[in-house]
Amino acid sequence: MTEVRLEAATVTVPVDGSPGQRTRTILGPVDLVLTESRVTVIGANGSGKSTLLRLLNGLVTPTSGTVTVDALDTVRHGARVRRRVAFAFTDPISQLVMPTGREDVELSLRRLHRSRTERRAAAERVLERFGLAPLADQSVYDLSGGERQLMALAVVLATEPGLLVLDEPTTLLDRRNTLRLRSLLDSLPQSVVVATHDLELALHADRTLVVDEGRIVCDGEPATAVERYLALSDAT
Repeated sequence: MTEVRLEAATVTVPVDGSPGQRTRTILGPVDLVLTESRVTVIGANGSGKSTLLRLLNGLVTPTSGTVTVDALDTVRHGARVRRRVAFAFTDPISQLVMPTGREDVELSLRRLHRSRTERRAAAERVLERFGLAPLADQSVYDLSGGERQLMALAVVLATEPGLLVLDEPTTLLDRRNTLRLRSLLDSLPQSVVVATHDLELALHADRTLVVDEGRIVCDGEPATAVERYLALSDAT
């Protein structure tokens, strides 16, 4: 399993128009070691959970402290980290950059397969694995929300990363596609970290983190963490 380690990781941003370059802390300091197969992250909008997820593959780098993935520092070894950590955004259309899903999968495999013939064959295997071959040559804009989400996941998983990070993957999905996505995640050999407002999905984990005002305020068994999150929500 992939090991992710955060040591005093803090993210700050400038305060617009402030004298003396004042900053505001939006996350941290965070000390964590993640080794579980399934981790969920919950918290209110603006709590810092998306920033936490982006630290895991170097989309955001810590202002202070360190983040490592299998001992690779996300600042010094960013490219190698991103080959190990796949990131799926809330809206899959932002991740599907080519006209069709087949072309997107082939694009993701370009580094692994220099030969176009080998790349196309590898892409076909990926599409078959995810049951997406019948949709591979349709415009990504003609796919349903659930189909787009599955296609985006096939694209990021084509290179077989060790860790998959998902930011609110069910936000645009109906219940049927949410259950389909959950089933897919259950079947993956990769470690998975998911930020979600879907508390059923949050409970479907080995460990759950609750983020509130840039701090991790609960870290443990999913049912306990969900109770803490609900208590925080009711108090606001």
